[in-house]
Amino acid sequence: FLSMEIRKRKNADGDGDGAASVNSGDDPNPSSDSSKSSRVTRSTRRIFLSCLAFRVVNALLIQTYFNPDEHWQSLEVAHRTVFGYGYLTWEWKRGIRSYLHPMLFAFLYKVLHLTGLDTPYVMSKAPRLMQSVLSAVGDLYLYKLSDALYGENVATWSLFCQMANWFMFFCMNRTFSNCLETVLTIMGLYYWPCIRDPSKAHPVNRKWGLVIAALACAVRPTSAIIWLYVGTLELFLTPNKVKFVVLEVIPIGSLVLGFTCLLDRMMYGSWVIVPLNFLKFNFLSSGGDYYGTHPWHWYFSQGFLVMLFTFTPLSIAGIIKSKDKKLSALILWVLTVYSLLGHKEFRFVLPVLPIALIFSGYALAQMEASVPSSITKKKQVPRKKNIVKWSPKLVLSVLFLLVTNVPMALYMSLFHQRGTEDAMNYLSEEAYKGRIKSILFLMPCHSTPYYSTLHSNIPMQFLDCTPSEEKGRFDESDRFMMDPLGFASELAGNWSEPPSHIVLFASEETKLRDFIIQRSFKEVKRFFHAHFKVDRDLQSSVVVYANIEE
Repeated sequence: FLSMEIRKRKNADGDGDGAASVNSGDDPNPSSDSSKSSRVTRSTRRIFLSCLAFRVVNALLIQTYFNPDEHWQSLEVAHRTVFGYGYLTWEWKRGIRSYLHPMLFAFLYKVLHLTGLDTPYVMSKAPRLMQSVLSAVGDLYLYKLSDALYGENVATWSLFCQMANWFMFFCMNRTFSNCLETVLTIMGLYYWPCIRDPSKAHPVNRKWGLVIAALACAVRPTSAIIWLYVGTLELFLTPNKVKFVVLEVIPIGSLVLGFTCLLDRMMYGSWVIVPLNFLKFNFLSSGGDYYGTHPWHWYFSQGFLVMLFTFTPLSIAGIIKSKDKKLSALILWVLTVYSLLGHKEFRFVLPVLPIALIFSGYALAQMEASVPSSITKKKQVPRKKNIVKWSPKLVLSVLFLLVTNVPMALYMSLFHQRGTEDAMNYLSEEAYKGRIKSILFLMPCHSTPYYSTLHSNIPMQFLDCTPSEEKGRFDESDRFMMDPLGFASELAGNWSEPPSHIVLFASEETKLRDFIIQRSFKEVKRFFHAHFKVDRDLQSSVVVYANIEE
């Protein structure tokens, strides 16, 4: 519906025929440039507002927990920066994370704090609503990039694919640094001359492309994998290589690196070169393998295919039909390089998912049949107009995409692994009312949001899982999962005062029931979590116990 609305509005503004004239270079009336520019601006504004409305609804529908980094590597850091309490994971003690991304949410939290709007409900919703604005910018630039590459029709279908894809709906409005990296990637590609041929309708600006690329690398150093490819391609194609390297790459890269180093110096309290530390840990020492490994072919055989889902055949068809070797090689390059790393996650390759969806849009546009006809009005010159007719193949394809992706998007966003979010929202409300003194999380580390959601400065304890330099040494989370009762009993032996609340999964509840009852805890709330397991035993629900002696 969004794609149809965009096309309808563009035709109403006369952009359909105008775009054809600009692209062909046959503008019969040069003096109309300003009016065309005005129409393009209006059309761009309407597309952005439509995308923003969609992403705001998208953000409000997300009720589930996906990965700890959404909270612990962005919101938790921002909360500690603004409110003075929160938890910094081991990455921040080793200096392998930059403060650039968390500062966006620190600004949001500061505004909420100054205006007195930092209530539990607003604190839980505001970050994803802020991300929805960034996501809408990414949607707009995906449309603009597709339009510049293949024309308005492909751009409309590409935007449809972006909106309909289940993983984009499920992940893009979360507060991962990968999501901001994805937005910056699409924006940056739009400005690079080597990606597309410059035209009057879609001017390129390599310096802007460099600034955005540098920011993407500052947010996530692994983004350099993408920009190494793009930069090498530009260096090969540009006629003035010295100017590109000496007058653009080095100055712009140095300025952005200098800015982020100053920011990190201010926040860490000492000079920290985050990209270097990140490289040492993840690439030179394979530190990421601590969190699990996958076979080398995982992105090709499972990961990226799951993200594309039923768009996969269309993306392959679009790659073949478009014959765009530059962008298709970029996808292959990124998947190949990430395949060399042991630790793999879906979100690592999120920045190239929109590119694959552009190819899906190309394939759908190829199915669409346009029948030219003439509509003659009295005392007017006959004018050609395109009557769009959907072929049965196109109708079936669109229905198939919606039927397969929409239920998946809604299920993953509304139901799968929502218990930890619901439990923290409940505890936040209880703490806001002064009914909680302290909380113990007897569950695998980082299973829930933390202070950024609770937003109350009360003692909390979770099971630590900081990587050890000693091989074979088990952390607290491992020890608990191997022997829940033994670990909990040992922990209780060191209590000077028991916690007022304990949170745990139902799978461990059965093993600790006697331990909990003997220490005067009573179940006060139970939240559904998941219908099936992900990487552990079925964690069907999250249970909150309260100390009845409090």
